[in-house]
Amino acid sequence: MDHAGETKAGGKRIVGSAAGTTQAAGAAAEALAERFLARHGVALLARNVRCRGGEVDLVCLDHGTLAFVEVRLRRDSRFGGAAASITAAKQARVILAARWWLAGAGRAHAHRPCRFDAVLLDALDERRLEWLRGAFDAT
Repeated sequence: MDHAGETKAGGKRIVGSAAGTTQAAGAAAEALAERFLARHGVALLARNVRCRGGEVDLVCLDHGTLAFVEVRLRRDSRFGGAAASITAAKQARVILAARWWLAGAGRAHAHRPCRFDAVLLDALDERRLEWLRGAFDAT
């Protein structure tokens, strides 16, 4: 990598990458989800919580309930839509990160009821956003 987002291949400079584009789209989807949830009275407590083996996109407070939110953008439904991309393995990683956050930075909220939500998008368009409260359980 020479400059941010640039690589050299055979002496030619290639700008951007599929990974960079995917990350930018993911960040845009998370920002869109955050704005949507805020308009529905949901307060953001943390974003992009990561620990070894786990990750959760948004940690929110929805009228006294902690909501650990997975944001999924799937523009191509050939391999299943956004909901289908939240596999059992992905759920386990979100649950692991939620437990890690509750034991550390979020311990002041550990007494609150918790749920796992999903915000699903097939385009970066709020009109096509689906919010699934209680999308999966921590069992």
